[in-house]
Amino acid sequence: MKYLLVLITTAVFLIIADAVLASTTNKLITVDTQKQMLYAWEGGKIIDQFSVSTGLWQTPTVKGNFRIYWKLSSQNMRGYSLVNGWYYHPNVTHVMYFYRDYAIHGAYWHSNFGHPMSNGCINLPLDKAEWLYNFTPVGTKVLIF
Repeated sequence: MKYLLVLITTAVFLIIADAVLASTTNKLITVDTQKQMLYAWEGGKIIDQFSVSTGLWQTPTVKGNFRIYWKLSSQNMRGYSLVNGWYYHPNVTHVMYFYRDYAIHGAYWHSNFGHPMSNGCINLPLDKAEWLYNFTPVGTKVLIF
């Protein structure tokens, strides 16, 4: 019963938060998975653009319309990759979650931006990830195509 109450409370909070946040930012992030490019928009204009690494064909990045729902300045990431097996990346910086466990974040373990490299997340060079993290409030729309 306690779990159900927490689940319902969380769902109501997210619905209300989504409605409130929808009207508080005129910023937008778009990601072109074919071009491996991320575009940061404000007021209908592109403010900056970066080469990124989205998911490999075995672990694709989700496509669709999302919102940044959680930001962390640093986080340890671990999991299993269909390509490379188990991985562990400590202190991944400037993490912005937009759907389930999919995030936009800095990547220090490769420099092959402009080519698919990830397990589904959107990898950025560290300096670009920092800029985007500071630019992007929670609630910002993310369009991935």
